[in-house]
Amino acid sequence: MTDTPGKPARPEPRLRLGTRNSPLAMAQAYETRERLCAAHGWAQDEVELVPVVASGDKILDRPLAEIGGKALWTKELDAWLFEGLIDVAVHSAKDVETIRPDAFRFAAFLPRADRRDALVGAKSIDAIPQGAVVGTSAPRRAAQLLNLRPDCKVVTFRGNVATRLGKLEAGEADVTFLAAAGLDRLGQSEVGEPLDESAWIPAAAQGVIALECRAGDEAAGAALAAIDHAATRAELEAERALLAELGGTCHSPVAVLCRGQGEGLTMRAALFSPDGTERVEDETSFAPGDHTPVRTLAAELLARATPGIAPHFGKA
Repeated sequence: MTDTPGKPARPEPRLRLGTRNSPLAMAQAYETRERLCAAHGWAQDEVELVPVVASGDKILDRPLAEIGGKALWTKELDAWLFEGLIDVAVHSAKDVETIRPDAFRFAAFLPRADRRDALVGAKSIDAIPQGAVVGTSAPRRAAQLLNLRPDCKVVTFRGNVATRLGKLEAGEADVTFLAAAGLDRLGQSEVGEPLDESAWIPAAAQGVIALECRAGDEAAGAALAAIDHAATRAELEAERALLAELGGTCHSPVAVLCRGQGEGLTMRAALFSPDGTERVEDETSFAPGDHTPVRTLAAELLARATPGIAPHFGKA
């Protein structure tokens, strides 16, 4: 490190947080830093933010499933974390692949924010104009919409929040979906109408910031443990267990709602055919950490999967 003459040397940071270089990702990194500093009594400059441009932010003209799936959000951060260029990767949990490298571990999940989808351009699913063009690249959103509103047409819509809102303003679609938590974190909650989760099931892991470190990094793991939220972890681990058992990919239209109920958890899950014409769903209750009922739920859903659903799920 080269220091400016006459100025004190800048101390090495306690932790380096790697993050995608998008406004929402940076907002999540700022929240992580604030929580770490509050928990440990650190100054803000003791936690360094290290932005990286992810592949998923570079390619915006094709659906994510066609160009590498969720790994496009994580591969640069994975490389930096593995090489020791950062100590922690800050992720939107729903963008992280179900199966992760053994070299890493989730050391903390921050308290879950709003898990709902927000509809932009209409007040409700029923209020979407007949035959409207709906912009989304999420298989779950597209299939769930077409299941409820088969009159609508879905077109590919990718990019960060500002990009998608710009496409909507330009008339590329009539309505679109955004994560309510993302809008809240950007101070734009008024932009969308949150959808009732009992009628519109959200994505697994939506609304959660996940913090990953190297499996053997005890110092980083201990620092992150102080901001781990146990109730959120119980939900996320159950949701990820369901996805693993379903054998889904980024092509798989699956919606999951997992919530605490008393001392236990309830989970409702639905599988769709991509065109929305076929749907199966079920629910279960279980104790935190006991994923046997979750695996049973997955098996039951797969057993009931119709010909339009089955090819998009199942372990290889």
